[in-house]
Amino acid sequence: MRQDKKNETKQIDRRRLLKGAGLAVGAAGAASTAAAAGATDGAAESKPQKAGYRETEAVKTYYRVARF
Repeated sequence: MRQDKKNETKQIDRRRLLKGAGLAVGAAGAASTAAAAGATDGAAESKPQKAGYRETEAVKTYYRVARF
């Protein structure tokens, strides 16, 4: 009988361990997702959008030489 109680206690401890590990992984995933979302939001606000394509004198010269 005593052997059964030891095995039962070990199983409960194993179950608690697995539940705790699952919760820890889920919490870590949620935290990293939240941190990544916060990092992209802050970066977008601090850096202004660039104008993109600009037809500078160097570009105009290239087009003229390449005959586009």
